[in-house]
Amino acid sequence: MATFATNTLGAKTAAVFVENNSPYSKGLAEFFVKAFEEQGGQIVAKEAFLTEDQDFNATLTKIKSAKPDVIFVPAYYEQVGKIVKQGRDLGITVPFMGGDGWDSPKLVEIAGSKALDGCYFSNHYSPDSEDPAVQEFVKKYKEKYNNETPDALAALAYDAAVLFVKAIEQAGTAEPEKIKDALANIKDVQAVTGKYTFDENHNPVKVLLFSK
Repeated sequence: MATFATNTLGAKTAAVFVENNSPYSKGLAEFFVKAFEEQGGQIVAKEAFLTEDQDFNATLTKIKSAKPDVIFVPAYYEQVGKIVKQGRDLGITVPFMGGDGWDSPKLVEIAGSKALDGCYFSNHYSPDSEDPAVQEFVKKYKEKYNNETPDALAALAYDAAVLFVKAIEQAGTAEPEKIKDALANIKDVQAVTGKYTFDENHNPVKVLLFSK
């Protein structure tokens, strides 16, 4: 998202609004700040909130006064929806940005589609992708779950099953230790959210998508 903000949006300055009791949020914020500064960007405001907070106006007013080009909010849709809505009500017009925690139809219900105009988040997949694997998954998911569009967590859960089956096939056994070793050596396995290859730290190496 730091690269997207810099190269695509032309952002020179950014504010970061972190969920202070969430390791997920703090981790994303840390990497965003590092990457943004490495690309010449300046962090002009760092603020925090707690999961249970409902009123963000005071902190958003501080962020607004710093005049950032973008505001990075690495949190889940419940908090993000309220933050974006309250920010727009305060007159903040710059893009809000985030990660996969934004991915939920409820985000639009909470914030409103108008407030989310000009906002962006990175994600694991898009149900609108023309990739045949994605379209087949979306079709079957909708057939099973009353025409509901699968979000990223649904796609990742499906991918986990695909990888588990592939590991068992490669291991030739259901013995846990051998399945673990087979998973660690997974290379270019095609799933819904992309091709999976695991690095030395067992993190998946695959593409990211950006949603607006």
